[in-house]
Amino acid sequence: MSRLETFQRLASIGEDPASLDAILVTHEHSDHVAGLSVIARTYQKKFQRRLPVYLTHLTAPAIEWAGAEPEIRTFQAGTGFQIGDLSVSSFTIPHDAADPVGYTVEAEGIKVGLAMDLGYLPESVKYHLQGCRLIVLESNHDLDMLKVGPYPWSVKQRVMSRKGHLSNDLVSEFILDGLDREVKTLVLGHLSEHNNHPGLVRLVASQALERKALPAELVVAEPRRQGELFTY
Repeated sequence: MSRLETFQRLASIGEDPASLDAILVTHEHSDHVAGLSVIARTYQKKFQRRLPVYLTHLTAPAIEWAGAEPEIRTFQAGTGFQIGDLSVSSFTIPHDAADPVGYTVEAEGIKVGLAMDLGYLPESVKYHLQGCRLIVLESNHDLDMLKVGPYPWSVKQRVMSRKGHLSNDLVSEFILDGLDREVKTLVLGHLSEHNNHPGLVRLVASQALERKALPAELVVAEPRRQGELFTY
């Protein structure tokens, strides 16, 4: 998202963009950091402060800052750190980036997890997602739609690889075999606009939740639409 879109979405949930404490970066791919340098420059010029940006030692050199000078705080993948009253833990994920990570954030006994852009769910990722009240996980593509879709074969192979993206079927397997029973809300996002459909994501995941007899709320984050605000 652009800086404008990011700030508009923050404002729509009552958050002043000028009050951000930090930004966490998962990896350097453009669909995740497109607005980052502009946001950092806005903080320097408009808000007169350098915004802290957290990212791994290996990800930092892969970011193009385009004149921005944020307060870069690097860390080793797999370590944790504190931002205010939030305890943040990072964990390595399998994706074709320099040093991609997911995050869990915990405060006041509530833990949430974010795992986007990963080709499969290794046991280490499942371990870090245990005990989460809310999980944001990608459900990128339907395998059959991807195979007959418009992407070149080389891109299809990348998406389907173990360093690519999660399919709906892999998410279903995770729900059945690895989803913690403590989870109250499962948000599925990063849907491909060419190789998936929100209704299909909901159907496959709902069936898995029913088979597992989990009462978790299922939310599908649709492309180009603002999601809801969750409070606990």
